[in-house]
Parts: sequence; structure tokens; C-alpha cells
Amino acid sequence: MPSHTRPTSPVEALRRHFGHQEFRPGQEEIILSVLSRNDTLVVMPTGGGKSLCYQIPALLLDGVTVVVSPLIALMKDQVDALSRQDVRATTINSTLDFPEVRQRMTDIRYGLYSLVYVAPERFDSPSFLDLMSGLNVSLFAVDEAHCISEWGHDFRPSYTRLREAADAMKRPPIIALTAT
Repeated sequence: MPSHTRPTSPVEALRRHFGHQEFRPGQEEIILSVLSRNDTLVVMPTGGGKSLCYQIPALLLDGVTVVVSPLIALMKDQVDALSRQDVRATTINSTLDFPEVRQRMTDIRYGLYSLVYVAPERFDSPSFLDLMSGLNVSLFAVDEAHCISEWGHDFRPSYTRLREAADAMKRPPIIALTAT
């Protein structure tokens, strides 16, 4: 039976859930910044361990970490990997019907998940924002944050409304991560 006791330190979370003995350069400083409730911008190379910079705090903080991710396949890969590491995570995206979304939101309210991955377009819906406003959101993570830029081919207009989404969730600390 999996143990869901909360780790007491970033290193314990790293070892218990991810099987690493030490952090890569920069990760621990980033995690400590997030745990100090600072907004944090992370630019690391692809494969540099950006995801751990919000996943570790998610295991240590009360509430849920909301992760904005641009691709359903990326969300699925992250959630599948986290599940194998005994980390409770889920997605809310366009592949779900309304009853499934409502059930997952209920489960999140009851503390069944540490992380929830959401496509930025979900925040375009006032009813979804209303559902999110009732959650205890401890951290708001914006993965692939380069999508915010209007100058690149990756621009997603919904990313420009993430500030409103964070405000609706009582403005938790924000971590934005990109490899570019």
C-alpha cells in the first residue's frame, strides 16, 4: 500500500519519490525560493530537471499545485510518471467530459491530489475559474512559459489570461519554467 505521508524536506522528497540522492545544479535554490513563497522564473536546458522544481514543492506544501501545460500528451506523460513514483497527480483537459471534471475537482478539494495539470484554455471558462477559486492552491506553475510570448510561433492567447486565473485562485506563488 502506498504511503502518502508528506516528506519533511526537499531532499527527502527527492529521494523517496524520484530516486535521486542529490539535486542537479540550481534545483535546490529554485525549490527553496518556491517554498519561501517567492514568484520564481526558471530557465534551464531541456532535460535539466525543471519539472522537479515544482513537483518537489507540491509534495511539501499544503493544498494543490496547479500546473499549466500546453500539451495533453505532455500532461499524460507527467501524470503517468508521477503515479509510478507514488505522487498523486491528475489532469483536467478537453479529453474529459463534465462529470469527470466535476469528480476530479471534488477529489482535489478533498486533498486526493498534490498536482493537477491543466491546459491554459481551461481558464477561458468562467465556470472553471469559479471551480478553481474554491481550491486551496499552494503553487501555480506555468510550464513551457515561452508560450506567453506573442513573438514566437508557440503563442497561445490563453496564456495571457493566466494572471486572472492566479488572481481567481487567491494569487498563490507562481513558478514559470522554460527551456528557451
